[in-house]
Amino acid sequence: MEVNPRSTGRLPAAFLTPGSSSFIDFLADHSPELLPGNRKLPEGIVEAPHGTTIVAATFPGGVVLAGDRRATMGNMIAQRDIEKVFPADEYSAVGIAGTAGLAVEMVKLFQLELEHFEKVEGATLSLEGKANRLSTMIRGNLGMAMQGLAVVPLFAGWDEGKEKGRIFSYDVTGGRSEEHGFAATGSGSIFARGSMKKLYRADLTEEQATTLVVQALYDAADDDSATGGPDMARRIFPIVTVITDEGFRRLTEAESSELARSVTERRLEQPDGPRAALL
Repeated sequence: MEVNPRSTGRLPAAFLTPGSSSFIDFLADHSPELLPGNRKLPEGIVEAPHGTTIVAATFPGGVVLAGDRRATMGNMIAQRDIEKVFPADEYSAVGIAGTAGLAVEMVKLFQLELEHFEKVEGATLSLEGKANRLSTMIRGNLGMAMQGLAVVPLFAGWDEGKEKGRIFSYDVTGGRSEEHGFAATGSGSIFARGSMKKLYRADLTEEQATTLVVQALYDAADDDSATGGPDMARRIFPIVTVITDEGFRRLTEAESSELARSVTERRLEQPDGPRAALL
């Protein structure tokens, strides 16, 4: 008589001896319906909350990754305090733009993918390897992206081999590009990128880099209705993270609020922000 493994509380043998260091490949073999890109969508137009602007900037010794807190659904604000920046592992982080629900699910799967690889192989992936794995996951979501449910993250981390912070951006097909100095993605990215283009320097300190990304998010919110600026009344401030050779660190609520307040107070004197030199 055939015994159902679930009735005994035991996992099938295949689950105990994975043939691949990739959890995504393992899931595709045994439960492909659980992968985000394989979900069946209802007929007609799908309305879902979208995350908006993510920015990143490197500095000697690391990289900063930050995001605003607003999610929109059409012309409505769906959520004011959504979290869009997450640690991928100890030395990397990912910021999400696009369909919020799918993006968060993809991040969780990406975190599990990196943890699975480390346990199976006994070593961590290189930063470039992590960026490639994320590229494969985005490509797997292409069917949903073509139906309007796209996920376009920004990935950043500390490269232990090259001893520097690095940034990777993606398109909806999973195409990967390394960005040098700074990067932005999401609906307000054109304004955030323009802001950083005039203010970025290669010799920024960590404090200056965190100020730079908050300035960029403020400029994005100034011109893009889908990007949320610092909300002093509700005490909702951008999420700012720093990744160095010591690992991932998220600024505390006190640190991020003080940074946002400083930027906002200066904007009362200069509404358009800091001026870059003409020459």
